[in-house]
Amino acid sequence: MQALLDHIATMRRPTEAARLFHGRGGRYPGHEQWSLDAFPPVLLLTSFAPVPDEDLQTLDSALHRRWAEIAPGEPLNWVFQHRDEFRVHNRLMAGSVPQAHVVEEGGTRFGVHLLQGQNHGFFLDMAEGRQWVRRWAQAHPGGKVLNLFAYTCAFSVVALQAGAAEVVNVDMASGALSIGRRNHQLNGVADGAQFLAHDIFNSWAKIRRGGPYDLVIMDPPSFQKGSFVATKDYARLIRRLPELVAPTGQALVCLNTPKLDTGFLRELIGTEAPGFEIVQRLPNPAAYEDVDPERALKVLVVRPREGVPLSAGSAHDPPHGAPLGTSPPAAERDD
Repeated sequence: MQALLDHIATMRRPTEAARLFHGRGGRYPGHEQWSLDAFPPVLLLTSFAPVPDEDLQTLDSALHRRWAEIAPGEPLNWVFQHRDEFRVHNRLMAGSVPQAHVVEEGGTRFGVHLLQGQNHGFFLDMAEGRQWVRRWAQAHPGGKVLNLFAYTCAFSVVALQAGAAEVVNVDMASGALSIGRRNHQLNGVADGAQFLAHDIFNSWAKIRRGGPYDLVIMDPPSFQKGSFVATKDYARLIRRLPELVAPTGQALVCLNTPKLDTGFLRELIGTEAPGFEIVQRLPNPAAYEDVDPERALKVLVVRPREGVPLSAGSAHDPPHGAPLGTSPPAAERDD
């Protein structure tokens, strides 16, 4: 874990939420299990493999030593998370975590929770996606946005801040949407936001009634046991693009799993929404550089093809297991 220790020894004091060390990207051989994130005033160290107590002590000493250099006289707050495919364990290692923990990204504020569950209420790897939505909303003042699998509604907050008139946030997890409401209140953009705690796949009629939308955002979990499996269920989302996106609108199609590449999304769009074209793939934050970009987060901008009539998807989807439409802590996100 020498590369991680080297990063700790040279890290600057973080002022915004950001990834500090991304071992998952494979740029540091032998460190694939590690990531280090800043959620000021707390550091979060995550391991995807068991860690001996002596290694944790070494890391603790390194963090304390560096913190004393960059924040003299201030206590170090850090949390350790151990994750595997079966369970998540969060442990406060030093200091404390604010009861109402709020972080910033580009001046926008978001609530997070580092001691509960796998996810923390705010996905750092989606920073470029949020910036794209902000730029889109600035260029399309008064636009209407549909945010599917909204989770804690970060996309909605930045869209409304930048000039969107209305955002419809849909997620089956009412708890996540409650955090989303607070995020809007934190930033003074509560007006214009709707929060629908619905199973997306059973709510198309209600979702369609609010459309068509100038921007549709699809950021589902890649895998959620008993509910959503990207290889089976993403097609059911893509085929709805023609009936949701305005003729001059766009969509943001997101996929976070190292097991599927952009070819998977390209094929789905070609077969399920042939009237759409891919405009670009957004870059990921520099901190998330990966030796194989196809393993990293994939965010595609798509739009209706000019001059090609859009044909709406099937009015009925085949039945599928448990209700869908949420990205709760149990959902897979390999960040």
